[in-house]
Amino acid sequence: MVIKYFIQRIAFLFCFFLCHLAISQHRNEINATLDDTTKEIQITQKFTYNNTSDDGLSVLYFNDWNHAYANKNTALAKRFAEEFKRSLHLAKDKERGSTNLISIVDDAYTGLSWDRIGNRDIIRIDLASILDPGQSIQLFLTYKIRLPNSKFTSYGFNPFGEYYLKNWYLTPAVYDGEWRLYDNMNLDDLFTDVTKTTINFTYPEKLFLSTNFSDSGNTSFPGGQHVQLNGENRKNCEIILSKTKRFTKHVTRFLTVTTDMESNKYDVASQGISISKIVQFLSENLGGYPHYNLMVSELDYNKSPLYGISQLPSFIRPYEAQFQFEMKFLKTALQSFLKETLFLDPRRERWVKDAIENYLMIKYVEEYYPNQKLAGKLSRLWGFKSFHLAKMDFNEQYALLSMLSARKNIDQALTTPNDSLIKFNEKIANRYKAGLGMSYLSEYLGTKKIDSSILSFYKTHSLKPNVTALDFRKTIEQFADKEIDWFFDEYVSTRKKIDYKIKRIDKTEDSITFVIKNKRGTKVPISLFGLKKDSVVSKYWFTGIDTSRTFTIPRNNEDRLVLNYDQKIPEFNQRDNWKTLNGFFSSNKKLKFQFFKDTEDPDYNQIFYVPVANFNVYDGVTPGLRIYNKTFLERPFQYDFSPTYSFLEKTLVGRASFRYRKYHGKSGLYVSNYSFSGSTSHFQVNSRFATLTPAISFGWRPDDLISNRRQSLLVRYRSVFRDIDENIMGEIDTEPDYGVLNVRFRDIDNNILNYTSWFLDAQHSSDFTKLAFELEYRKLFESNRQLNLRFYAGKFLRNKTESDFFSFALDRPTDYMFDLNYLGRSENSGIYSQQIIIAEGGFKSRLENPFANDWIATTNASANIWRWIEAYGDLGYIKSKRQDPRFVYDSGIRLNLVTDYFELYFPVYSNRGWEIAQPDYGQRIRFIVTISPRTLIGLFTRKWF
Repeated sequence: MVIKYFIQRIAFLFCFFLCHLAISQHRNEINATLDDTTKEIQITQKFTYNNTSDDGLSVLYFNDWNHAYANKNTALAKRFAEEFKRSLHLAKDKERGSTNLISIVDDAYTGLSWDRIGNRDIIRIDLASILDPGQSIQLFLTYKIRLPNSKFTSYGFNPFGEYYLKNWYLTPAVYDGEWRLYDNMNLDDLFTDVTKTTINFTYPEKLFLSTNFSDSGNTSFPGGQHVQLNGENRKNCEIILSKTKRFTKHVTRFLTVTTDMESNKYDVASQGISISKIVQFLSENLGGYPHYNLMVSELDYNKSPLYGISQLPSFIRPYEAQFQFEMKFLKTALQSFLKETLFLDPRRERWVKDAIENYLMIKYVEEYYPNQKLAGKLSRLWGFKSFHLAKMDFNEQYALLSMLSARKNIDQALTTPNDSLIKFNEKIANRYKAGLGMSYLSEYLGTKKIDSSILSFYKTHSLKPNVTALDFRKTIEQFADKEIDWFFDEYVSTRKKIDYKIKRIDKTEDSITFVIKNKRGTKVPISLFGLKKDSVVSKYWFTGIDTSRTFTIPRNNEDRLVLNYDQKIPEFNQRDNWKTLNGFFSSNKKLKFQFFKDTEDPDYNQIFYVPVANFNVYDGVTPGLRIYNKTFLERPFQYDFSPTYSFLEKTLVGRASFRYRKYHGKSGLYVSNYSFSGSTSHFQVNSRFATLTPAISFGWRPDDLISNRRQSLLVRYRSVFRDIDENIMGEIDTEPDYGVLNVRFRDIDNNILNYTSWFLDAQHSSDFTKLAFELEYRKLFESNRQLNLRFYAGKFLRNKTESDFFSFALDRPTDYMFDLNYLGRSENSGIYSQQIIIAEGGFKSRLENPFANDWIATTNASANIWRWIEAYGDLGYIKSKRQDPRFVYDSGIRLNLVTDYFELYFPVYSNRGWEIAQPDYGQRIRFIVTISPRTLIGLFTRKWF
């Protein structure tokens, strides 16, 4: 009787759970037909909304992320602009996606009013009556979606007649006391309620369908195919339609995997073995997968690939085919596994999934590939194996790449919402920091405790709605036997840096006493290792270090003490982490001269060298050697020497600089730079110049790091020394040596749609004092027309010279500060004289008397005619002492191939008349060219930082 009663109670509780689940879960029934010609999907949707909240609801909100591609003012379009991507702004209407919502009717056949919130990807539905807690309502929605071109985000249709459908139909927004309304910003973080979904999908013939849902098997009919897709406790249905049958099904004893991932250099049978191994790893570390199949697609991997060396072209891939395939598959499978089962807020609390995902990736490498190097096979190459990068283990990349943003002072807390992260942090740094943090905890608490907490968290909260990061914290705290508030309150919730050093050591025969200093005040545990000939003989953990504390440990024949030796702790600076026990002189780090830049090696003072070559018309090509100390990670103090040899002048030229950079807070005044630099080169045949410049600068930025607005203040004193050839001494009408105090404030908002920049510049020397102001504005209109405007004005407050050497110039400044990168700064004819750098007057035509030693005011404008072909015009007034003001103008055609980097100007009409009809027109064409690698690299890095 007891057993029978017990079974009845279990059955009752099970039935109660199923009934409760059925009531709480929304039901979604969709009939969808894809038209291959129009790239549109006709949808009728019956949605049963269950109010599981404690509040009565008068409105419902649905996500309509397909509409994010509809125009140039959506959140997605603005996000693209911030990342310097113009594709959506310049897209044709047929390439855009949109949603045409026809009607919404409730179960009483009452037409409901709805509207789209502003220009957002959210639809608001006004209910006819209050939906009380525990009640449900049926909605019947009829709409048509036009799919976007896949070139924007990879979702939609591609040129080959294939489709990748994700976040394509209307889904309910989450209500947890307040509505969570998130726009599509290409972050793959749709936050929607869990539903039981059935989709009757009709699609074109000769296409193969793959999906994360279970399917009933497709049926064909003349002109098309039909399939029913089913998903229980799912967020969204993904569908991939391809011309070939790319996906294969792998049935393992743990779960079924559908994937199109493959490797040309790794045979199919071995791929199956690797997939089974990874699936078993996932099951052991997370638990059972509750759905019919796990879809692992190449498309999903391409959205979030393995960054770093694995991004190299395939012909120089440094890893073995098996390792490459397994890491690629593991990363994508983990993302899909967690996304389909753990329903946290993916925009505000994504760090939890990142922590689990990257921790398990680290663990997988430790278990199966403990000796894998970050550089792979490259680490064995002659000439490269001496690099510290070649000696780094694969898992050391997590600390390296997460620290990259920290050293640049652009790191952000793990709790920062996705849409507030800069791209590098969103894609790489924050993900790696989260995984590294779990490894940090694992070392501190013990691997079994962290592994058990992850397994418990997943089993307890899998498929549960309204899971939060607090649940994750509580689970870890249950398994922890030490205090770990520091992890969530310091490591996760702030961007505070971790930085310790060993300050002093006293030793006896049986003990070692030392001081550990907390340089940043971030109270987290720090590990200490005792080493003897690079072998670990002791290990300790220390906590509660506010500023500095003294510790004593037993002596075990150590010859060196090292903080964070295994680099499990993402420490800001590891160059001061060790102390030798063998005397003062042995504690000095050895110098290491190394070809090319490397990662930071805390055991050496690294000095790098690399061949360089510069060019100007007077020195010719000047080869030389650059000597510097800058590693891949930025460091506060940097020096850079570049001595080069001028074969034309048969002498040394080059430059040198010292700089100390001090970062402050996240926003406001965030950086100070202190520098001293010098350079020397030739400005004419047998005529040399040299400059010495002490400078200090300050930088400001807003709280929103995604914003491209920056402000700076520069104060410098430039001393110029000139050694002039006797043959041209008579042509120089100023003293050869002079000094100028320069103060400049700049405000720039670098945006691909609306660019604004202005500066105020003041200069003072013994001969003159002058002020200048420049304003530049660029706008890309919705019609795809681009307008460029620039205004420049300058005034001498005093001018004791009669020379034009310090005067304002219309088209080619004399550059007495030697700031501009002229290829031939003294040329008056020939191709080098046609180089133009837009500065001061900014004119493109060469007009008579182009200088002004009193004041100048000019405006430059251009607008595109077709693509990169623009019409330009310049006009202004200039005035010299004892002369009347002169009105000047010019106009022509501009080929804006790459703005500020490569442009051509063809003058047409100016004060000189019709220039295009005048002799030697080829000599009037002007060009802008940038050959500096550092400047060109900025074109590619600006979208990340």
